[in-house]
Amino acid sequence: MPVQPSPQWIISGVPVTVRQSTRRRTVALQVRPGAVTIYAPVRVPLAQLRQMLDERQAWVELHLAQYAARPAAGQQYMDGAALPFLGERLTLRVDDGRKKPVRVGADLFVPAGGLEQAVEAWTRTACLTPYTALVMQYAELLGAANRLRTVRVSGAATRWGSCSSGGDIRLHWRLSRAPLDALHYVALHEAAHLLEMNHSPRYWAHVSRVMPGWQAQRNWLREHGQTL
Repeated sequence: MPVQPSPQWIISGVPVTVRQSTRRRTVALQVRPGAVTIYAPVRVPLAQLRQMLDERQAWVELHLAQYAARPAAGQQYMDGAALPFLGERLTLRVDDGRKKPVRVGADLFVPAGGLEQAVEAWTRTACLTPYTALVMQYAELLGAANRLRTVRVSGAATRWGSCSSGGDIRLHWRLSRAPLDALHYVALHEAAHLLEMNHSPRYWAHVSRVMPGWQAQRNWLREHGQTL
């Protein structure tokens, strides 16, 4: 994939990188901590990409500022830190005597060593049953429960969820930190693939039938998903 460094394109002190590919069909703007990247087909002129960047400059600046204000790596896993979980707000409690995480009410007690790994391991286990119930609920609403085989928790780097042709659905463990409406959208999105393994108009008709206004949840994930 050709990369065009564009040092003259700078937003909030962050250089913008342009990546163009012959395989890509659409233009996408990605903002990560300290990095702004535009993905585009090779046929799209730089002038058009610059115009798009100018139109979304305020959006980019907002997200860069939000990333800059986030705690440094590891600080979110400290004693007393808040942990969103399936619409609740848990509090982390570091306990030197613990060998594995244990939830007591709204407190999650975790061992002092490997806090981040311990929280992830607990979350993966704790969200499996709710995820399974949620996917089953939407599969039944869609009339596709007989096509669902398993529900699993994933840690995929690039997907919030997936559905195989055999009926295996996976949802990312970090979705447990998202607003419940966003989690529900992903569960429905994957359940609808039990009927259509594509994103055709017929597929989106299934989604809209169960969740009118699903676009708001997709937009939330696109704009705020990195904060999870």
